[in-house]
Amino acid sequence: MGILAGKRILVTGVLTSDSIAFHVARLAQEEGAQVVLTGFGRLSLVERIAKRLPTPAPVLELDVTDDDQLASLADRVREHVDGLDGVVHAIGFAPAEALGGNFLNTGWSDVSTALQVSTYSLKALATATLPLMHDGGSIVGLDFDATVAWSSYDWMGVAKAGLESCSRYLARHLGPKGIRVNLVAAGPLRTIAAKNIPGFEEFESTWDARSPLGWKADDIEPAARAAVGLLSDWFPATTGEIVHADGGFHAMGD
Repeated sequence: MGILAGKRILVTGVLTSDSIAFHVARLAQEEGAQVVLTGFGRLSLVERIAKRLPTPAPVLELDVTDDDQLASLADRVREHVDGLDGVVHAIGFAPAEALGGNFLNTGWSDVSTALQVSTYSLKALATATLPLMHDGGSIVGLDFDATVAWSSYDWMGVAKAGLESCSRYLARHLGPKGIRVNLVAAGPLRTIAAKNIPGFEEFESTWDARSPLGWKADDIEPAARAAVGLLSDWFPATTGEIVHADGGFHAMGD
């Protein structure tokens, strides 16, 4: 019996087998969960990736900026499971103009895209899946430490700061319904999303030296385990929290 035995989990943001979301889905299945995935854009690619899981999972289309797709999400999930016990938010995007040191010159259209997709989508996903979480449950989002300003991260850093605040407000409003909302803040990992961030190598090169536990940018397992732990019943009184799976980097000074 795994720690997610009998749980029904919706995992968003699976891009490749190297994505954090994929490893969360894999571990969730290994721990006994029934998993449904969502994908955006090239669904055929996500469907191929879904077949690499221990048990092939159904894939639903979800554009978090599309109100119609959000409105129909609960009904589409019900075609595969009769409810949800957990939701994984692994969605983030910023246009190239919002990254790479262009902070002062980024226009509102690009900023608004970053904020809608990376921040507001947590609330949008939570409310879209709320009708499926009759008996409470757990919402887990993926984060990157937003307490400081990172070189080249720019408006994505602002979006992550908003994500952290959004998760706390969701924890406040969904707690009475028995729904916990937490984030996992991983260190720099070699995912497709990370490779699109200018200067990512700078994060990676300094992280291992400053992390008391060390850091391997190609090891996604620790972040995935943290997410699966939060999806389980082992943290029944934890909400509004940011769990760092970063080797301890966030707690160290210069």
